[in-house]
Amino acid sequence: MTRDPIDLDVWRRLPAAQQPDWPDRAALDEVVAELATLPPLVFAGECDQLKERLAAASRGEAFVLQGGDCAETFAGATADAVRNKLKTLLQMAVVLTYAGSVPVVKIGRLAGQFAKPRSKPFEVRDGVELPAYRGDMVNGFDFTPESRVPDPRRLLRAYHSAAVTLNLCRAFITKGGYADLRQVHAWNQDFVAESPAGQRYERLARDIDKAIQFMHACGADAPEFHTVELYSSHEALILDYDRALTRVDSRTGLPYDVSAHMVWIGERTRQLDGAHVEFFSRIRNPIGVKLGPTTAPEDALALIDRLNPDNEPGRLTFITRMGATKIRDALPTLVEKVSTSGAQVTWICDPMHGNTFEAPSGHKTRRLDDILDEVVGFFEVHHALGTHPGGIHIEFTGDDVTECVGGGHPIDESDLGLRYETACDPRLNRSQSLDLAFRVAELYRSN
Repeated sequence: MTRDPIDLDVWRRLPAAQQPDWPDRAALDEVVAELATLPPLVFAGECDQLKERLAAASRGEAFVLQGGDCAETFAGATADAVRNKLKTLLQMAVVLTYAGSVPVVKIGRLAGQFAKPRSKPFEVRDGVELPAYRGDMVNGFDFTPESRVPDPRRLLRAYHSAAVTLNLCRAFITKGGYADLRQVHAWNQDFVAESPAGQRYERLARDIDKAIQFMHACGADAPEFHTVELYSSHEALILDYDRALTRVDSRTGLPYDVSAHMVWIGERTRQLDGAHVEFFSRIRNPIGVKLGPTTAPEDALALIDRLNPDNEPGRLTFITRMGATKIRDALPTLVEKVSTSGAQVTWICDPMHGNTFEAPSGHKTRRLDDILDEVVGFFEVHHALGTHPGGIHIEFTGDDVTECVGGGHPIDESDLGLRYETACDPRLNRSQSLDLAFRVAELYRSN
């Protein structure tokens, strides 16, 4: 039976990991009170629609593409930056839909991904120790005492930056031509001549053109050619922010976190007796939980009991982050035990976080080959067990950065310093993202 959702503040009495040490509690209370009066960023009905799409993915009837920045920045909420991310996400979706012959659920890691968990609370440079950068929602990236002080007013900036990002996405989709499959060539004009992935995409775009022309000649003009469903998501790390943006839906009387369509709990904050799991158990959004290679099947089953006691399809997604060298050993027992229990879970692969290493230059990076290998392992495990690989969860940017190595337009470790621009973890650039999409499409088609 669904838990009584009325008391949304039980989490405040529980240990909450990875929360900022706000120096001014009165200022935080003031900001939270203002956030509670602001309009929703998304609507409950849209969250329910995404839940239906995720349920389809759990049955093998759709595939989830979830991706975007590792950590959004306020400075990144510009038309060019948002357009480039949107363009990359949609191009990947086109590849997966057409080359993989599967409907794609498009979820942006955007309009809220302004906070990051950290392995250490402090950072040391040249003997100077300061609080770690926890994302623009909390403090500044500059390594100065003033910048690193947690400032609750940043929660309001996060809300407004999220609103700007969502408004830009909606504008590009509705008026900018990004919802029209007949414009697939236009998305690629700045890219095709410079990248093998772009050239491969252009060949696919020509095939799509021919297919659309054929259907038009037959008198068919499906509305799906002119519309795009795009959903937002983020890790709901800073509970004061997500609680302030939780509203009771007038249709159902149930609470939804209207800061995003989907929110997830990270590997560092999924304690069964912790504040995050408690808060997530009360909201009715589709929710995710990150699971690393040390996750015991008993832990996964306990999370299901807490977060989806009614076994509602599409409600709970497990996002596995194992690492290429561990996924084939760590994932099978987990999937098998969950499947045997009868639990309705959507499985998504995050092939990024388990494959990070430090290059000789000191840059954190990832190899595209490792990322691809983890995705291959994910598909192999599900194929062997007769379960459904539901999607991928990746960190990418639409900019021509040099943060991950490899790809059809290869980046070497010596190239990392050329355009290493991430605020936290290394991201795939546009060319590498398309390389990944083509490979995943091949895996899905052959699964």
